[in-house]
Amino acid sequence: MNSSKGFTLIELLVAMSIVAIIGVIALGGLNIVLQQQTMAEERAERWREIQFAMRMIAQDLSQIHPRTTRDEMGQGRRPSVQVNPNQLYALEFSRGGWANPVNLPRGNVLRVAYDWEATDNTLVRYHWPVMDRTLQTLPIRTDLLSGVEELEISLLDQANQWHLGEWPPFNNGAANNNLMTTPRAIRFQFRLNDYGSIWRTIETGG
Repeated sequence: MNSSKGFTLIELLVAMSIVAIIGVIALGGLNIVLQQQTMAEERAERWREIQFAMRMIAQDLSQIHPRTTRDEMGQGRRPSVQVNPNQLYALEFSRGGWANPVNLPRGNVLRVAYDWEATDNTLVRYHWPVMDRTLQTLPIRTDLLSGVEELEISLLDQANQWHLGEWPPFNNGAANNNLMTTPRAIRFQFRLNDYGSIWRTIETGG
């Protein structure tokens, strides 16, 4: 008489426990892989954001133009390049090379400004649709880079002297009245909340 031997209840419970443990381990490993993939994608997207901002800055600064602009009240002129702690923007300047593929009734010089907004740690680019703006002329805003904790702008004059936070530079303590004076180079340096300090020096077209 043949007797068949099956699994006991304890053996079944042990087998089920082993399968469950293997499943938990596999699921944990999958979660780690997915988390690492998400982090890699976020880092890649962050670097794309940084590279885009640096490319835009380089394109603007490499085409600086000596063209001055009329102020909003129409009573004075703004320098072609302006950095002043008392002004609204960290850096404001004229740049050439503004493409006009459909022949709009405008020139090829564009007024651009960069500013750091400390409230949301954002590097912002502005440009105006006309060079000689009025009080009603509103700038077009582009948020370039997030996570910016500090911004520092230095400008190199024709005598190879750096000027931090001011342009046109002072000559022997007196203001430079040549509003068309342009720097040889401009250094952008900002501190990011994730990658620390990043800087780039761009030779201008002025």
